[in-house]
Amino acid sequence: ETKVWGKDPDSPHGKVELKKKVTLLRGISIIIGTIIGAGIFISPKGILKNSGSVGISLVVWIACGVLSLFGALSYAELGTSIKKSGGHYTYILEAFGPQMAFIRLWADIIAIRPAGLAVISLAFGQYILEPIFMPCGVPEIAIKLATSIGITSVMYLNSMSTSWTNRIQIFLTFCKLLAVATIVVPGLYMLFKGETRNFENAFEGSNIKLSGLPLAFYSGMYAYSGWFYLNFVTEEVENPEKTVPLAICISIAIVTSCYVLTNVAYYTVMSAEELLASQSVAVTFAEKTMGNFSVAVPVFVALSCFGTMNGYCVGHSRMFYVASREGHLPEVLSMIHVRRHTPLAAVIILYPMTVFQLFVGDIYSLLNFMSFLRWLFIGVAVLGLIYMRYTRPDMPRPFKVPLFIPAIFSLTCFFMVFLSLYSDPVNTGIGFAISLTGIPAYYIFIVFDRRPKWLQKNSLNRSVQIVLEVIPAEH
Repeated sequence: ETKVWGKDPDSPHGKVELKKKVTLLRGISIIIGTIIGAGIFISPKGILKNSGSVGISLVVWIACGVLSLFGALSYAELGTSIKKSGGHYTYILEAFGPQMAFIRLWADIIAIRPAGLAVISLAFGQYILEPIFMPCGVPEIAIKLATSIGITSVMYLNSMSTSWTNRIQIFLTFCKLLAVATIVVPGLYMLFKGETRNFENAFEGSNIKLSGLPLAFYSGMYAYSGWFYLNFVTEEVENPEKTVPLAICISIAIVTSCYVLTNVAYYTVMSAEELLASQSVAVTFAEKTMGNFSVAVPVFVALSCFGTMNGYCVGHSRMFYVASREGHLPEVLSMIHVRRHTPLAAVIILYPMTVFQLFVGDIYSLLNFMSFLRWLFIGVAVLGLIYMRYTRPDMPRPFKVPLFIPAIFSLTCFFMVFLSLYSDPVNTGIGFAISLTGIPAYYIFIVFDRRPKWLQKNSLNRSVQIVLEVIPAEH
């Protein structure tokens, strides 16, 4: 436990700070728990539609796993050489300076994070209510109410205790792997019994169009996204030089195996046509293989989404915490609750924006143009790794990757981004415009007068501090 001055006689420095509570197992559970969300249970359809055949779609799943590993290894080097929490924001700040980092942060707070959290929470709301309303559809307002309750409980949990957040994340990770197992085991059992007709001529009928491939990769990379979440909590990791790379490699290997085996199971039971016609692939699969037991699958998927929501909160509260410490956000966001040692203000900042976006409307188009921004900035962060190899050669790098790995990864990111400019110019343009508003915001809030006075040392900041019971952390 972290010690508070005057509260704990064992305290060597009397510091209030975030504790080093993330072990290897917790690190793996943060990554797997955040990656395996609703993606694998819903998104195989997008990949199959855009790749054109069963064989090519499996190749895309494996390729996305390898690409994610390349990105994750690059982040392992960044995370072990820059031992600050904050993920993408911190790496862009270190490589390209405060203005670029602020633009990333601005796009994050206004759109990327609330939209991402709202989408995964909507999937949670849909699946948790499905067994109650089966076989009818779930009313829209019921989904939004269940979603709001889900978001509120995740925020509450993250505000109360870091230890409990981590424990629940480990439990939910096992639930996810169990959900995957309930699909993989019966699917492989039928495959070994000789159900291979959907794999015969797997590459035939491949009406593959080059313009479809980036879209297939978008769906795949979305299902894998989350490999960077451990980097948001680097300061809380025990022995980060060893734990970060190890946790990343183990997690990606497990997730890639799960995803490929799950798809093999789907194709064993369903033909490509049936899969494309399905509203929710996992539920259709369960109805075909498990009969009455199929009610359990939506419950597992809902728990899986809840784990992703939890991982999301852990990661983003830490990024806002670090940005506030750097002077890019109001000071109160880098303060820690005096008894619970959680970055309380940084956790709840996303709450109003997320609930607002949840009720305002079309989350999916929002996510479309935000995924463009997300890959643009991840590409920039990995480019920063290559840039710092030349500008800061003396920087200690306990874990070092061959340069071709970040090079291939950042090129793929930029390739996907530019192709999406071509295939969906409207949404991408809006995303681009949103990030550009970060430039005037940077000058108004940061450069002139070093943030507005009302956000700073005055009574407002003090009032928020008293209400939330937070105090500045020591570094």
